[in-house]
Amino acid sequence: MILDFNTMKEEDLEHFKGGEKYLRAQMFFDGTNRILHGTLIPGATIGLHKHEEDCEIIFVLSGEGCVIEDGEPKKISAGMCQYCEKGHTHTLQNAQDAKEDLVFYAVVAKQ
Repeated sequence: MILDFNTMKEEDLEHFKGGEKYLRAQMFFDGTNRILHGTLIPGATIGLHKHEEDCEIIFVLSGEGCVIEDGEPKKISAGMCQYCEKGHTHTLQNAQDAKEDLVFYAVVAKQ
């Protein structure tokens, strides 16, 4: 299956997972797994959440930000990947004073 994010509908998800501002997203969901192309503008965040039954992989395409994994902040930037294992918590943040959007792909897969 080929997914063409160039033609996929884009939507702004306000306060995604309890985060600040909004997540601009193009999303594929097959009922079990999710593949997302996302953008966080400066000051936007994805709220802290726990992966109870799945895991998530975030690959940053451009920009830089911060991931907080199980309470530990870590910088992340273009070319880097974050893996949140089942049973763990994380959040993704673009700094309020960031000079550019944080653009990424995310895959949420059942384990």
